Amino acid sequence: MDGTSRTAAGITGRTRVYGIVADPIYHVKAPEVMGALFARHGIDGVLVPLHVPPDGLPALMDGLRHLRNFGGFIATVPHKTAMTGLCDAITREAEQIGAVNCVRREADGRMVGTMLDGVGFVEALRASGVEPRGRSAALAGAGGAASAIAFALAEAGVARLTILNRTADKARALAERLRAAYPDLTVAAEGAQADHDLLVNGTSLGMRAGDAAPFDLAALHAGQFVAEAIMDPETTPLLAAASAAGCRVQKGLPMLECQIALMARHMGALSGALPDAG
Repeated sequence: MDGTSRTAAGITGRTRVYGIVADPIYHVKAPEVMGALFARHGIDGVLVPLHVPPDGLPALMDGLRHLRNFGGFIATVPHKTAMTGLCDAITREAEQIGAVNCVRREADGRMVGTMLDGVGFVEALRASGVEPRGRSAALAGAGGAASAIAFALAEAGVARLTILNRTADKARALAERLRAAYPDLTVAAEGAQADHDLLVNGTSLGMRAGDAAPFDLAALHAGQFVAEAIMDPETTPLLAAASAAGCRVQKGLPMLECQIALMARHMGALSGALPDAG
């Protein structure tokens, strides 16, 4: 790849194109974060937002296979689960979790998906000074991002994990997959949030005005660490309530920042081996 300064030369015929696919698209932060990474490494690349509804995903994938200057894309809400059936191959992590958030286009047009949300979230926790090992965690959600976070927390050694989801069957199914992979983990698909010291919102609740809260805001108390996966708004109602209750909090953007280099490597924009995403 020609790494001549894209910031100086602008987008040219040599620029490698990457994307982020979402519905809606307004909330994504990856173009700015990936753009900064490209600039730091002298990569002649650009990541563009692609607003695609769920029923348009198959046609999108067919089209991208023919774009020879296209390197891959990030998949986010609500497409992570559907991507598992649209890629030509997925990594062990993506298969285990049941979701894909980053796809590489091979030279022959094949699409290879992986899942990096979980490792990004855990690394963001550690960067905030919170070591998951031995903690008791309550996780809101059982979709793609939440599943990735659940497996990453299990791999990081949480002692207990409670999954809270509006659809109880999805929470139970995720709990069963976790028990199979981590027999020593105490995992439940229901329970009270108050006796957990780590609360994680892995849902999209809080992205739009009027959304229901992912946790009981009145039950938040000092001593809990509350973390978000949502990046826009930067301070969700959950984080605002948690701060008011004396909790330490983590915003959603650090999760992306901690996985952005892994995404760039998976898509072939950055050289270097990928660590095990667990």
